[in-house]
Amino acid sequence: MTKVALALVHHPVLDRGGEIVTTAITNLDLHDMARSARTFGVLELYVVHPVAAQRLLAERIRDHWVNGSGKKRIPDRADALDVLRIVPSLEDVYTSLAPGVGRAGIELWTTAASAKRGPVTNYPDGRARLSQADKPVLITFGTGWGLAGELVASADVRLAPIHAAKDTGYNHLSVRAACAIVLDRLFG
Repeated sequence: MTKVALALVHHPVLDRGGEIVTTAITNLDLHDMARSARTFGVLELYVVHPVAAQRLLAERIRDHWVNGSGKKRIPDRADALDVLRIVPSLEDVYTSLAPGVGRAGIELWTTAASAKRGPVTNYPDGRARLSQADKPVLITFGTGWGLAGELVASADVRLAPIHAAKDTGYNHLSVRAACAIVLDRLFG
């Protein structure tokens, strides 16, 4: 099977007004997305943040659970948080996944809360594409109000939005919930 990695993107993402911003790292996102990644066999979850102090926070959380007293108390959490890779930019992710080639050496997938930003790929087609991909696949998840337009436009695949069977008129899942649902639909 193709190598698949995830990226939790904190920049470039949108605020509620559509402006590009940088969001803060949250402890719950790191824990829950790492646990989902590990459950579905994804061994790298990149946390993308340009601010050094925020990356240090993520590293301290990871270290507590992977090497510190958290590992002694809850060893399963160490297995999960060991998938975290904290980096300053998406370029660092591309270089890590495809050394010497970068972005051209991977398939970039984005997730979406809305189909308003262009064509989307449904999950059965995404699953089939994963089984045939000849490059590493990076599935990106945006914080805030979603990934910046330029990132979405540069994607090779844009996964369909997650919707309830009955339209409730509300669609604003947490990034950690969206990640779990996407992984279940692709690998479950």
